Amino acid sequence: MISSIAELISDRIGAMPAGERRAAQTLIANYPMTGLKTVAEFSAAAGVSSPTILRFVARLGFQNYPEFQSALQDELAAQLQSPASRTLNPGSAGGAVSPMLEATLDNLRETFRHLTDKQLADIAARLAERRGKTFLIGGRFTDPLARYMAAHLAIIQPDVYHLAGQESIWRDRLIDMGNRDVLVIFDIRRYQESLVRFAE
Repeated sequence: MISSIAELISDRIGAMPAGERRAAQTLIANYPMTGLKTVAEFSAAAGVSSPTILRFVARLGFQNYPEFQSALQDELAAQLQSPASRTLNPGSAGGAVSPMLEATLDNLRETFRHLTDKQLADIAARLAERRGKTFLIGGRFTDPLARYMAAHLAIIQPDVYHLAGQESIWRDRLIDMGNRDVLVIFDIRRYQESLVRFAE
């Protein structure tokens, strides 16, 4: 059952024209705040026309832009609900651990709501190819994930490299990267500026 606009986008983005797809990607990149802006501001951020934004909203099943924004506001209100107002399930055997587990699962679900099955399949297929090298890097808090993934990828394919150390060292490795190589970056918002520069 689809319960959020992010899920609607994930479900329908494959059928969207290029302009609407840009609108969808812009919204997901700064979800839900971009959708709470005016149509003109949303269209400027996405680099598309205002009518394209309205067609995008209609494709998601909303009658108009205010209805779309109202749904986003309801989602945001639910996310900002005070932890003190959330009660434990009395029948839960997990006791006080349950809220933490539920929050973790919700975060994972929210991440995958922003990706279509095709996007995930394309990523997996690209990582499985052995035509080039694979480089992995992470930020201050996410680099252990990059190191962990690099260790596992290295078991099944050659030429896997974890980039560590200072930014100047990363830039030196750019010389080794070709068109067939893959760069995987782990980070969380707000993104580490040095990683953004490296990706660009």
